[in-house]
Amino acid sequence: MRWLMFWVLSTLPVLADGEKAGEFDYYVLSLSWSPNWCATTGDARDSEQCDTRHDYGWILHGLWPQFHQGWPAYCRTPHSAPSRRMTREMEDIQGSAGLAWHQWKKHGTCSGLSAADYFALSRKAYGQINRPAVFRKLDRSVKLPASVVEEAFLKANPYLKADMLTITCRDGYIEEARVCLSKDLSPVPCGRDVIRDCRLEGAVFDPIR
Repeated sequence: MRWLMFWVLSTLPVLADGEKAGEFDYYVLSLSWSPNWCATTGDARDSEQCDTRHDYGWILHGLWPQFHQGWPAYCRTPHSAPSRRMTREMEDIQGSAGLAWHQWKKHGTCSGLSAADYFALSRKAYGQINRPAVFRKLDRSVKLPASVVEEAFLKANPYLKADMLTITCRDGYIEEARVCLSKDLSPVPCGRDVIRDCRLEGAVFDPIR
């Protein structure tokens, strides 16, 4: 009964005490290297995403509405939350339905879009960025400068400029590649609080299991 009550409440329109939906300047497309997330976080959580039967590489962490400085979150929106079917259908690029749900709740509500349209736009954004194939060929953990990852993305996406992309690290690992996009998904320069590249010269990069 408690679970049923949670599900009923979760499908109601999200009316959080956040900014007004649809008011933002650009998007940040965040791509997470799944093996590294599993090493730093996911394995400890026994996450389904990290099960060895999967071969996730660069997954979609999220598509985040962003201001030129700062970002909105948990916005007031008239749109209903996504159904379980919608979130399950995002597992192929997001790793888990739980991540898809969280991304809608925190970021999708700020897009001004319905859940279906937000997920469709997220999938489109994910699909238009070429993810360097070289990282899927690794057969062991390596340590490399974070700048090497940035260079690989720029080479795979010649239309991107260095100020449109940033690489982040966490706990000594390469964490994410973040690409800045306009509302119509054209590449744009990132704001000053986004374009903060990881400077590690020996960041860990784990292979796909």
